[in-house]
Amino acid sequence: MAARAEDLRDPSAAGSAGSGRGGAEGSGGSAWLGAPRAPGVFGEDGEFGERAALAADAGDAVCRREEFLLPPAPASCGYPEVAYFAGNSLGLQPRAVRAALSAELDDWALHAVEGHHRAAHPWLPYHAELREDAAALVGAAPEETVVMNSLTVNLHLMMATFYRPAGERTRIVIEDHAFSSDSYAVRSQAVHHGLDPDETVVRLRPRPGEDCLRTEDIVDYLAREGHRVALVLLGGVNYLTGEFLDIPAVTAAGHAAGCVVGWDLAHAAGNVPLALHDWDVDFAAWCSYKYLNAGPGAVAGCFVHRRHVTDPELPRLAGWWSTEQATRFEMRPELVPVPTADAWQISNPPILAMAPVRVSLRMFAETGMAALRERSLALTGYLERLLAEVARDRPLEIVTPADPARRGAQLSLRVIGGTDAAAADAAAVAARLHETHGVLADVRRPDVIRLAPVPMYSTFHDCWRAAAALAEEVNPV
Repeated sequence: MAARAEDLRDPSAAGSAGSGRGGAEGSGGSAWLGAPRAPGVFGEDGEFGERAALAADAGDAVCRREEFLLPPAPASCGYPEVAYFAGNSLGLQPRAVRAALSAELDDWALHAVEGHHRAAHPWLPYHAELREDAAALVGAAPEETVVMNSLTVNLHLMMATFYRPAGERTRIVIEDHAFSSDSYAVRSQAVHHGLDPDETVVRLRPRPGEDCLRTEDIVDYLAREGHRVALVLLGGVNYLTGEFLDIPAVTAAGHAAGCVVGWDLAHAAGNVPLALHDWDVDFAAWCSYKYLNAGPGAVAGCFVHRRHVTDPELPRLAGWWSTEQATRFEMRPELVPVPTADAWQISNPPILAMAPVRVSLRMFAETGMAALRERSLALTGYLERLLAEVARDRPLEIVTPADPARRGAQLSLRVIGGTDAAAADAAAVAARLHETHGVLADVRRPDVIRLAPVPMYSTFHDCWRAAAALAEEVNPV
């Protein structure tokens, strides 16, 4: 069981000197105490001391940090590894990936074309081997799930089916802080249908002075204007603020207004528990290179609700892999669609790109999202308390919702200042965190530093390092 947040107030309660998976010994642990470096503003003892963080890691049996490769920290910072908080951009490499890729290369060398049937993981049905674990990850039935393509390609394939503007029902609703790729995709879909994107795409904004959308405001808009909306396409967890939207409530409101409701789960898959089938979501798509740790540009995933996969009349773009496997090599001119999400596939799966996804999904299946979510709540809550202490007298502000149920494994921190200075300060602060302290985070302009304590491999000591480094690099006001 993950260390509880309250354990961190008493170092002796968070575990003994031994180490569980990802505990203090396995990740550098108590050896870091007394390393040739400054002790940090929080010191070694007390509620916010380094010993408490190390003790919490020692009692943690969920973290799988030793199964990942971490970049080395700059030699001057006194730590052997970085404290990695950029997993919401690119997850770390699982150690098992190299062997998985080598095995596929060996099968290619040994079997050549016959590897489609004779490889250890036969290539012809390779994507089906990922189906069960992918479905469990997002709360779907196996037939509703397929691993294919990349995220934005999958969104376009979904919109080719589900965005059917007609009459006054033409609008696409996204959030104002939608990731740029989503914004480009929906605008291009409007143009594809001969519509003006500036009139068609509705960008829902937070209330004045707030950073996050309120569920009641989304629901209210759909109640008032839903008759004009063809598609609702929001991010499950917002990339900028880390806000976890109320997917079932928004989906229900969209359906009540007669809209199709889809979700971009790039920052949600592998981050927060999902129940797409039970929440009655029409479709969803996600990438695999962030929290799912499957490598840069990794093959993505897609969900289509059962009521749609069994409807052969739905329009969809098609290719060789869209037809049933049993007759695929008969080379018929017309396809025979299958009653699963596979019907939205177009091309044969890229095996060398899918091998890391298979490794990653298996790790998630072994650990389980329930355990990861429990650990995530503890990690993020601990980091929040540390950052609140740092921000108490510094020009820093946490913009991620304070309610743990409304966020994933991310805290976004605004560097407060003038427009130009804020951008420079946020970037400069992030650079110093890495170069001086070995804390690797990222910046979203103009003024936000994002910190993602990923429950699969981040530690409480990582969180301590990040907060201590911020306290040293941002001067009190």
